[in-house]
Amino acid sequence: MGTFLKILVIILFYKIENLKFKAFLQEYTGKEIPKEATLRKGYVDDCYQDTLAKIRNCVSNNKIWVSIDEMTKGRFVAKVIIGVLRTDGPGEIFLLNTEELEKANHQTIFKLFDKSMSILWPQGVHHDNVLLFLSDAAPYMVKSGKVIQALYSKMIHVTCIVHGFHRVAEEVRSYFNIVDRLISSVKKVFLKAPTRSRIFKNEAPDIPMPPRPILNRWGTWLDAANYYCENYEVIKNIINKLDENDASSIKKAKDIFNNPNLKAILAFISSNYSFLSTYITRLEKQNMMLSESISVVKIVKEKLQSPQGKEGIATYKKLENVLSKNKGFEIIEQI
Repeated sequence: MGTFLKILVIILFYKIENLKFKAFLQEYTGKEIPKEATLRKGYVDDCYQDTLAKIRNCVSNNKIWVSIDEMTKGRFVAKVIIGVLRTDGPGEIFLLNTEELEKANHQTIFKLFDKSMSILWPQGVHHDNVLLFLSDAAPYMVKSGKVIQALYSKMIHVTCIVHGFHRVAEEVRSYFNIVDRLISSVKKVFLKAPTRSRIFKNEAPDIPMPPRPILNRWGTWLDAANYYCENYEVIKNIINKLDENDASSIKKAKDIFNNPNLKAILAFISSNYSFLSTYITRLEKQNMMLSESISVVKIVKEKLQSPQGKEGIATYKKLENVLSKNKGFEIIEQI
């Protein structure tokens, strides 16, 4: 078992030593709860080996795909997910390995990939059974894909299309600074402000509170822009009723709403780009057929060709640039 997983399991089992928690478990399970050391020494490895045996039995000699994603929050923790490729429908998906890396680069990713395949096939890695590697489009991931392909010659490396669509959404955001400031200001007006929130709910009981988009959650900014387009007059009236001396964010929001072009800009974003968030959500769905995924990409390309002006041209070029770098996806399309 990986060092990171062992540490995580020890932390989780240590919670059992809490007397109140232990009493709660015993009361509602009707079982005697063993000590943390007993669980750690007598059960963890057995459970791990049983799970591995089930994964190996399911994979057997089938073709598989592999995905690696890393989390960077003070440390580099990478997860290796595999899936069985079946001809008659979606295959099973498993979390195979989780490890903490010294640093995230193409060398550590390659080592993690190869080590994980050795865990899956301890008697000898079936290199020709690995047909697809999916990752984000980070430069070191792209480089690691090329290194891995030298050993797994039948493997195609595809970078995540949804990551690419997110970069297109960020491109849209970069051209509409006034909308970006509107979303940020109104978010601050109602953030940790229960009195203002009550005013909002009294004035507009059928409308949800203003969204709080998170930039690393794909499409949320476009959803927020669409929200202000659909509820423009209502939100504007509520903001105008608030006292601008209460917070600088209220004054900023009022000033932005006074811009005569704001409503037209929101309508332009809503009519030309809000669909992107819908298709991002569709591509995130599990068990989607490959043909359907490719169809979604084609629809997005067609729709992004429609908007005119420098913003529309630049956004479409951004999409073309993202897709042109994804050589693996071009191969998948041909297949």
